[in-house]
Amino acid sequence: MMRTRPPRSGTVVFTGRRPRALVSGGMLTLVLAGCTTDTGGQAFPDEPALASATQGAKASALPARPAELNLQGVDPCALLTEPQLDQLKINSKPRAAAEPIDGPTCVFDADAAEPFHTYYVRTITADVEEWFTGKRRKNSMTTEPKAVGGFPAVTNYRDAGKPSDCETLVGVAKGQTLAVRAVAVTAGALTMPQLCGMSAQAADSALQTLKARN
Repeated sequence: MMRTRPPRSGTVVFTGRRPRALVSGGMLTLVLAGCTTDTGGQAFPDEPALASATQGAKASALPARPAELNLQGVDPCALLTEPQLDQLKINSKPRAAAEPIDGPTCVFDADAAEPFHTYYVRTITADVEEWFTGKRRKNSMTTEPKAVGGFPAVTNYRDAGKPSDCETLVGVAKGQTLAVRAVAVTAGALTMPQLCGMSAQAADSALQTLKARN
């Protein structure tokens, strides 16, 4: 009687019915979106893809803008009133920045008593979402969604090294953002939560002034 050789792995055996593939000793590799594999075949997260998804989720968490407040032609030095300056302990006369930062910028110094600090108020032609998913996003910065006076806002700071500054960006209109950065002048005297709280308070004050003028 003639013996038949067993089929090799990966060949197809015809049995008169549907062809049947024999798989022996092989490995089924699943390709998952947002994952890559190392040399051992173990899946691990694709960090850029996960970071992009995280930033997109943060952008979607922003509240809807309750109104459109036009910043065109607005002088940032006029966005904090005298009572607000007193409340923020700003004692120096507001002055235009020698080198504007990405738009008209005003400098407010609080240096009557320690800890010394400064506010930079600026108007920017950009959507606030750009700090999450657009060209203004920086991997070196920590960005968190929030609301300021009911408007969509972003807290933006560098979560490394000694706390030095924190910025609050408020999306006041489509393609327009009001930004207020609190900067520590007295080194090591202010924590990051304190700087971010000061920035948010000043941003809310500037927003109230802007609301009153629209």
